[in-house]
Amino acid sequence: MKRVFGVKKNKEPPPSVQDASDKINKRGDTVDEKIQKLDAELARYREQIKRTRSGPAQEAVKARAMRVLKQKRMYEGQRDMLYNQTFNLDQVAFAAEGIKDAQQTMSALKSANKELKGMMKTVKIEDIDSMQDEMMDMMDISNEIQESLGRSYNVPEDIDEEELMGELDALEADMGTEALSDAVPSYLQPDKEPDLDAELNLPAIPTTHAVRPSNRQNTQVDDGLGLPEVPRASLRD
Repeated sequence: MKRVFGVKKNKEPPPSVQDASDKINKRGDTVDEKIQKLDAELARYREQIKRTRSGPAQEAVKARAMRVLKQKRMYEGQRDMLYNQTFNLDQVAFAAEGIKDAQQTMSALKSANKELKGMMKTVKIEDIDSMQDEMMDMMDISNEIQESLGRSYNVPEDIDEEELMGELDALEADMGTEALSDAVPSYLQPDKEPDLDAELNLPAIPTTHAVRPSNRQNTQVDDGLGLPEVPRASLRD
């Protein structure tokens, strides 16, 4: 059967944009190498033309240089064409990469949308509102429990506020009298000097003067304290 109908050949996959771009770049590198060789050959011919005199020999060198120059122009045209092809392939590759990115973005958005829809089915606004109401009710019950536990015992409920205010005023008056009784005495205050004479009520100390002996006869006069008063004349002597 294989001999009659033959064997079906497997088709190779078409080259990708990147493969085509790499192949063209390799061809461009080959053309660039040929152009560099032609440039070196033209430089050698230019030196020969300068060294030779005008005549048949110089004309022959010029002819060779013209042939090499034509080849260089041909390779330069091929290189420009390859560069244009590479540029077009790069543009196509950029567009293809943009489309792939867009496809991946759309796939990610679809997956996220599907996941959000599944999550929204499990979460409902009515359930959230009811849960909030239950929380508020439990907080109110907790406050009532705390108030009940903090309630005082054996405290009369019919207390007159005016009577309490009168007791408070009396307590403040008692505190004021205690503050006055506990005041620091004047002689212990740092701002005033203590007056010991006023505190002890002592009499003034009499002044005495030294008297030199004199031959004159002095008359003793009582100064009121039982002591003789010294005459002034004796003090002058």
